[in-house]
Amino acid sequence: MHGSHDIHSSDLIATLRFSQQATMILDRHPETSSFFLPSSAPENPEEYGKTEQLFFSSLQTGDDKSAQRCLDRLTQRFGPSNERIMGLHGLYKEAIAEDSSALERCLREYDNQLLENPVNLPVLKRRVALLCAMSRPTDAITALIKLIETTPTDAEAWCELSSLYQSQGMYSQAIFSLEEVLLITPNAWNIHACLGELLYICASSPETQAPHKLLARSLRFFCRSIELCDNYLRGLYGLTLVSSLLLQDQHSKYLPQDHLVAQPEDTPLKSTILELNAVAVKKLHRILQAQPMNYQGREYSQSELIAAKELLNQFHGSH
Repeated sequence: MHGSHDIHSSDLIATLRFSQQATMILDRHPETSSFFLPSSAPENPEEYGKTEQLFFSSLQTGDDKSAQRCLDRLTQRFGPSNERIMGLHGLYKEAIAEDSSALERCLREYDNQLLENPVNLPVLKRRVALLCAMSRPTDAITALIKLIETTPTDAEAWCELSSLYQSQGMYSQAIFSLEEVLLITPNAWNIHACLGELLYICASSPETQAPHKLLARSLRFFCRSIELCDNYLRGLYGLTLVSSLLLQDQHSKYLPQDHLVAQPEDTPLKSTILELNAVAVKKLHRILQAQPMNYQGREYSQSELIAAKELLNQFHGSH
């Protein structure tokens, strides 16, 4: 299971460097020392956090021995029945699993633990992650729904549920899940953009009726993402794409031309869309001019910049 985490290259380097210090850090505080239970000073919660971080880093870099030592120390301090410790033990067993049978045993152990405590959140989350890793999306969706019933304000769980629904082509459910996220975190500009993308995908389906209505809704979410984060490239990309599509003949005929004419709900004026398109295109050009493709310290990834350049060339030609 090593390497299953999607880690950015710079984060991976930092993780590797930290994990390489594992033996030195652990040997500096032998298991028999008062590292966790000092006799003359209050406990330092930061030390526990560092040990847990070292545990994750060791697992991600394949240093199972150091990960086990970290886990033993945390277990010694907090006890094996601690819910968070139970989740860490499950993660360790998943990481060292050599085949699908071993993963199935992990899953059965989670099921047994949840029989004793159905609201054990760390174990509930590990079970969902394991089902996803085992390519069992339907079961993972069911497990996530149970998790959300326990913690309905868990925005991360709603995001994961939306992603799973989308992977199964269940777009209305995916959209609903992201709308729930925005009820919890209304100023999350990235979620506004994700919702705009989902609506765009739905509008692009040949089975969709009145796609211009979905594109109009998508436009509003991209606008909100940029309102919350002015130079958010993903939001600007989406706004440029969707506004350009709405201005094409097959969609623009549905757009109201005059504010004096009654307009359908959530459908902006054509003149408004023209203005939004011009603003988005201008901002994208400004970002591309300020972020050279070959500059390693750039704010945006090279793939994002290339995609933005191709979009501008597609709809507006090279400027």
